[in-house]
Amino acid sequence: MAIITVSREMGTGAYQIASDVAQRLKYTLIDGPRIKSLAVKHGLTPELLQMVDEKPPSYVTAEDRKRAAALNVIELIILDLARKGNVVIYGRGGQDLLKDCKNILRLRFIADFEERVERFAEREWIDPDMARSLIRRSDHQRGGFIHFYFDRDWQDPNYYDLTFNTSRLSAPTIVDCIVAAAKEPSFKESDKSSVAAIDRVILSKKIETALLNAPVLEDYRPFTTSINKGAVSISGYIVSEAQKKAAIEIVKSVKGVTSVTEDIHVVDYKAYKEKM
Repeated sequence: MAIITVSREMGTGAYQIASDVAQRLKYTLIDGPRIKSLAVKHGLTPELLQMVDEKPPSYVTAEDRKRAAALNVIELIILDLARKGNVVIYGRGGQDLLKDCKNILRLRFIADFEERVERFAEREWIDPDMARSLIRRSDHQRGGFIHFYFDRDWQDPNYYDLTFNTSRLSAPTIVDCIVAAAKEPSFKESDKSSVAAIDRVILSKKIETALLNAPVLEDYRPFTTSINKGAVSISGYIVSEAQKKAAIEIVKSVKGVTSVTEDIHVVDYKAYKEKM
C-alpha cells in the first residue's frame, strides 16, 4: 500500500484530513505527538525536539551539530515507521526523505491566506493579527526547512501528486479522493523496492548521526554518502589527517556497514578563515 506524505500550509485543516485518511485506510499517522512519544527512547528531550523539528539545521558549532544529529534521529523514527508500511507522514519533509521510494502518494494542502488566518484564530482563540504573524512565520520556517535541507522550492507543484485547496473543496470530498488514490495498484507493486530504498536511507542517516555526534570530529561538515548493500562510499572535506582517520573508523563501526571507500580531502579551512 502507499506511503502518504502531507505538505501543508498552516491553517488549511490538513491535520484533521490526514487523521481521517489514516483512520479510513487503517494507516499509522506519523505526526508531532507520535514522534514526541518515541523521541525519549532515542535520547531526545522535549526541549531539543522542539528546537529542531521542521527547522533548518546548521553545522557550524558543536551545539549546531548536536541539533543536526537530533534532526537525524527524528528522521530515523519516521523511516523506521515508514519501513513497516501503511503510514501517513505529516510534514517533516517526508516525501523528500523517501524520494527514492516508488510507492509515495505526495499531497499538498493550500488555502486562501485570510481564510487560513480566520481558521487559525478561531481554533487557537487568538487575535487575527497575531494569527497572521504566526502563519507567516510558520510558512517561512517550513519553506526554509525544505529549501535548506532538501534544496527545493516548497511550493513547486511538480513535487506533488495531488494538491488540495481547502478553500474550495470540502474535507469529506478530499478524504474520498485521497483514499481512492492510495489504492492505486502501482503503489503495492513498488512495496518491495521501497523497503530496500528506505534501508539505504536509514543506514545513511545512522552514519551521518554517528559522525555528527563524535566529539573527536570537532569541525565536521556532512560528507556525501552513497550506499550499495552495505558498501559505503563517502566523500567530502575535513581539517586534518587525524580527523579523517577517525571519521573512517566511525563509519566502519556503524552496524550494517560492510566496507568503506573514501574520497575525503584534508583542507584546513579554519586556517584560511583566520587569514581572511
